[in-house]
Amino acid sequence: MTKKTAASDVNPGLSRRTLLGAAAAVTGALAAREARAQSPSVAAPGAATAGAFALEEVTVAELRAGLESGKHTARGLTEAYLARIRALDRTGDLPLCSVIELNPDALALADALDAERKTKGARGPLHGIPVLIKDNIATADKMQTTAGSLALVGAVPPRDAFLVERLRAAGAVLLGKTNLSEWANFRSTHSSSGWSGRGGLCRNPYALDRTPSGSSSGSGAATAANFCAVAVGTETDGSIVSPASACSLVGLKPTVGLVSRAGIIPISSTQDTAGPMTRSVADAAVLLGVLAGEDPRDAATAASRGHAHADYTKFLDPKGLAGARIGVPRERFFGYHPATDAIVERALELMKAQGAVLVDPAPIPNLRKLDEAELEVMLYEFKAGLEAYLAQLGGDAPVRTLADLIAFNEKHREQEMPHFGQELLLQAQKKGPLTDAAYKKALAACRRFSRAEGVDAVMSQHKLDALVAPTQAPAGPIDLVLGDHWLGSSSTPAAVSGYPSITVPAGDVRGLPVGVSFIGRAWSEPVLLKLAYAYEQASHARRKPGFARSATTV
Repeated sequence: MTKKTAASDVNPGLSRRTLLGAAAAVTGALAAREARAQSPSVAAPGAATAGAFALEEVTVAELRAGLESGKHTARGLTEAYLARIRALDRTGDLPLCSVIELNPDALALADALDAERKTKGARGPLHGIPVLIKDNIATADKMQTTAGSLALVGAVPPRDAFLVERLRAAGAVLLGKTNLSEWANFRSTHSSSGWSGRGGLCRNPYALDRTPSGSSSGSGAATAANFCAVAVGTETDGSIVSPASACSLVGLKPTVGLVSRAGIIPISSTQDTAGPMTRSVADAAVLLGVLAGEDPRDAATAASRGHAHADYTKFLDPKGLAGARIGVPRERFFGYHPATDAIVERALELMKAQGAVLVDPAPIPNLRKLDEAELEVMLYEFKAGLEAYLAQLGGDAPVRTLADLIAFNEKHREQEMPHFGQELLLQAQKKGPLTDAAYKKALAACRRFSRAEGVDAVMSQHKLDALVAPTQAPAGPIDLVLGDHWLGSSSTPAAVSGYPSITVPAGDVRGLPVGVSFIGRAWSEPVLLKLAYAYEQASHARRKPGFARSATTV
């Protein structure tokens, strides 16, 4: 939702029926995993990274060229990423835990795609390229779809999520699923981002004592660690851009309706979206073109007609900042962390040097009117959306209602709530249907103050192409006692309005990455990609992680 184990546990051969098990088996497996993960006899991740990785920081364009020339095969790429994940993700006393499950069919899929390339040519822009997806995105295969919760182990989605169908049609190899903040961080008011009952605690590859941020924490950490070519995350408020910023990535939150939500475990029908998490803007553009498209299963995508593009790379322009009007909304988005401000001030100067016209300040009105209304909307929509999702699962689904989920967590408190509770689930359970006057009032407030009297107002007043602000402060320390430590972020205006935003690496504070966000009007992805690409090409701020044990040792 918001800013706010050994290799065998990521098991490519584990069946759905085996994982279903009894509560006692779940308890034993978790205890065994944690014991192995904490074993001091295993090498630390930093030691394992000493050797060169042939695919480190490789781009989609480079992989595609290698596949076309015969330098690479889909199987070879898949084997390389699988080996890296097995070597680094669950080893050491501070394991990264970014991947929750490997696809047992990954190598078979790669072989089939290699054979298809020889006989028919490339299926699409990701033919043979390994991709990781978040564990709240349904796959009707041997992998689980659990949102990180033990309550959905064994639940059978009726079909692939629409975006998974799009990935398969484009030729992607589904490498596995990433860990996440359980229920996309919509469970507790005191959560620690990156923790899930099923996947354990995901860490930040830049400093293993720091949060990877949430809720697409695994997608962020895995992509930064070069465990895949690209990954897919989901966002309700900050859950793509926040981990992307924390992990020196490009994270693109599309306009709501550009990418179908069908088959994604929901929080908010008015704010949820999936989007790219990549190491470069060009890769984000390629992946967005695959994901975007109209889907009859998600009515919101009808509005994307005429706005979706099959190829967003055509909008990339290294001189794209020249003449662009950039607004700087300082109120609330600056001032909470001086070192972050300093990095973004340098980014703004660089944009100006590239020909951008800065409108500074350019405050977004009515921001303070969004906070309470946004939570009210999410509580209502989570209950309605989750129960609709659960209702269409196979007969073995352990839970069917939000009340069932709450009861499951209480019954399995030691496994599901060892660190924090389920306050948000309890609040959502008290809500009524989406016909309630309280819901309608809150939703109307969100739409009014985020759109016409919010983002649209400031952009129209100053004739802006985009707004630019710090994405957030550097990643805070992991704290399983008090929960996340948040200083501030800029994700809410785009989240509540349903408008697009993209974060790009801007620098680091003592080795901890900081991103800068470009925020735009509905369907302005082409503009944002152009601006972000131009900034990226001028700044070159992305750097690979070092798996330091602590921020103090970076």
